[in-house]
Amino acid sequence: MLNKVRDTLRAALPDAEERISWRMPTYWKKKNIIHFAAFKNHIGIYPGDKAMEHFSDRLKEYKTSKGAWQIPYSKPLPLDLITEMARWCYETANN
Repeated sequence: MLNKVRDTLRAALPDAEERISWRMPTYWKKKNIIHFAAFKNHIGIYPGDKAMEHFSDRLKEYKTSKGAWQIPYSKPLPLDLITEMARWCYETANN
């Protein structure tokens, strides 16, 4: 599952650099764009608070916090939404 998330983010953000930040895989272009990580019961996506607010209506079925989104292993990966969110974060961060 993590490889699918990584492949999705790489395809969505071809100009971004892969780094480790906050001990998580991170996509960076002049600043952090989006992070992700695996935990015991979920994959965490960390796009930041502005993205969480922007996409809040599409994240209602997930556990979220101010800057994070949890995707339980029991649910399919919403790769299209991850792509859209990553591109939105990139555009917002680099404008």
